[in-house]
Amino acid sequence: MRCPYCQFRDSKVTDSRATDDGIRRRRECVGCGERFTTLETIPFSTVQIVKKDGRREDFNREKLLTGLRKACEKRSISVAELDAIVADIESCIAADGRQEVPSGVVGELAMDALRRLDHIAYIRFASVYRSFTDIASLKEALDALEQGRVPTAEERSLQLPLLSDPDDHAVRPRALQDVDSRHFAESVG
Repeated sequence: MRCPYCQFRDSKVTDSRATDDGIRRRRECVGCGERFTTLETIPFSTVQIVKKDGRREDFNREKLLTGLRKACEKRSISVAELDAIVADIESCIAADGRQEVPSGVVGELAMDALRRLDHIAYIRFASVYRSFTDIASLKEALDALEQGRVPTAEERSLQLPLLSDPDDHAVRPRALQDVDSRHFAESVG
């Protein structure tokens, strides 16, 4: 571990605490005596995200967090709340057990969390994620939000399906089952 102040390679740990994201360590540089904090986490790069155009890339926690932060600019949403959303999405993807996950799954999970947290942040995120083509599609999303419903399949027609096998519900993470259940309830009633 290099000191961020003097780049010395040795430090001593003065305090360690478990957090939701990993282990937070308070360190003191042996060279200059400055103190700094590190966060140790398990790398989450074994899952590939399949983009809409077919490209694949490693899941990137920071990329997701950056998108959420942009949607939440000038809103009263704490960094801890955004970190919790990202952690929930990470655990959902990991619990799913697939090596490749469509980007639509990540986007839907993020939008679902923002919908519950802050409606303005949700609309900001959805406007970029869903690429609204005209004012009518934006109005449909606003109407759906106002009525407390999830957008219909027609409103999400450009997105990849959340499930590849409709009989796969038993092994799906809870958040994915909720998305599927809402969609089923809308199509029936």
